[in-house]
Formats: sequence, C-alpha cells, structure tokens
Amino acid sequence: MRKSQGSTIKLRRAILFHLVLWAPFVAAIAGMRPIEPIPDRLVVLTFDDSVRSQAVFVAPLLKKLGFGATFFITEGFNFASDKTHYMTWDQIRMLHEMGFEIGNHTRAHKGVHDQSDREFLADLEWIERRCEENGIPSPSSFAYPGNALSRQAVRVLERKGYKFARRGGAPEFPYERGDGLAYDPAQDHPLLIPSAGDARPDWALENFIRAVDEAKGGRIAVLQFHGVPDLEHPWVNTSPALFEKCMNYLRENHFTVIALRDLARYVDPDRRTADPFAAIERRTGRKFEDRK
Repeated sequence: MRKSQGSTIKLRRAILFHLVLWAPFVAAIAGMRPIEPIPDRLVVLTFDDSVRSQAVFVAPLLKKLGFGATFFITEGFNFASDKTHYMTWDQIRMLHEMGFEIGNHTRAHKGVHDQSDREFLADLEWIERRCEENGIPSPSSFAYPGNALSRQAVRVLERKGYKFARRGGAPEFPYERGDGLAYDPAQDHPLLIPSAGDARPDWALENFIRAVDEAKGGRIAVLQFHGVPDLEHPWVNTSPALFEKCMNYLRENHFTVIALRDLARYVDPDRRTADPFAAIERRTGRKFEDRK
C-alpha cells in the first residue's frame, strides 16, 4: 500500500514538472502571450478621417521616431473625389506596409447614434471589405465618427469581434475644447476607450503635455489627431510645427508610443464590464441615454 502511494506521488510530481517545463512552449504554439504591466508614459497615437497629410507628413515622421500609430479610415466626406485632401487606397496600404495599424472609421462617417444596427453594420463591413481588397488585414480597432456614442453600436462591435474602440473626451468633457481623460483599463470598457486629448487648432504644446502626463498609475493616454494640417476640417486642424514639437516631447521624455491594437500587450480586451457605460455614468453622475 505504501509502495503504491509512493509511486502515485512520484507520478504526480513528474506530471507537474513536465507541465511547468513545457507550459511556455505550449503557450507560444497557441499564440498566447502574457499581459505585461502597464508602464508609466504609455501613449497611443490615433489619426482620423483618411486625411492625405497623414500619409505624406505624419507617417514618415513617426517612422523616423520609431513610434506606432493607428490610422482610422473612412470613405466619408469627399474621399472618393478629392485626392488633394484625402488619401488614396494605395497610400493607406503604404501605411500598413510601414507597420502602422489601419482601423475602421466607417464608410460614411455618420454618427452611430443616428444609425440603425443594419446601417452601422453595413458601413462597418464596407471598410473591412475595402481593406481586404487592398491587402490590409480586416480591422480589429474602431473609432466612433464624430465621437458620437450609442449602446447599440457597442453591441454591434462586440458581435463583430472588435478588440478596442476609441471615443472622444465627451460626455465627461465638452467636445469643443478637445479635453479628455486617460484610459483606465480597470474601469473603462475596451470598446469605449476615452481620448486623453483631441487636438484642436488653438492647442499649444501645454495642452498636449497635459494630456500625455495623465499616462501614469496604470492609466494610458490615447491621443486623437486628424490632419496635420487638416484644411478640409479646420476645427480639428493641427499645424505641422506644433505636431513636431509634440512628437519631440514624447521622444525626449522617453514615452512608449504604440498603436491601439498594441494595447493587447497590456490589456485583456476580453475582460469587460457588464455595463459598458458604467464608468461614464459614474464620472458624469447621470445615466447615458442613446439619442433617438
């Protein structure tokens, strides 16, 4: 009897030893990777609206600095006819080939609070198909057009398997000034990631510094830009001179600068609060209601 028990213990120890020994290799084969601690000074750069200056000015500068970024693509506005102000799909593919993330900003750039599920889904899938036609992976990141929000849009994104979605600083802050708050993975739903700052033409370097200095204590500064410059949308224009100052500030102060998809290194996108709008409602003190 004792001999039998001793053999069982040895067998269990042997099994445990081999589980520990081979676990890293099994995880690697399965494509798994551990979640890393969120460092201070972690910044996500995002760019909306398919503006041509993003391809000709922004991307080369970011590549030179070794920064990651997400470019959120829409075929709204005058994308189809105006190639003075908007990118071509060849340029969008070039951004992908440079290592940047291509995200979904919908076909028509309509506020999701004004769309039915069917309309929103159709606009979402249009950009997915256009990416696939141009040799670009189907997007896993999304940005809300005009920073408008709705509960039904979050549900559609969940069903489609999107990992992360960026909003603006509203409703916690007024839209007009571009103020915001850092993303707190312990509170914020990954499909409702707030912008720490949404660059505006009257911004100075101080506005940018305020936003990125929120990246500490487990919080991440997600920044929203449009064109650099953005002549078609002057209310969200950023001058090239200011943008260079902002990027140099990140480099000189040793920030880690990534695309939205790269949050998966630090955040499990499958860990989600039961109510996506709970954090927003706590901060504002009122229930979020979809606009009808």
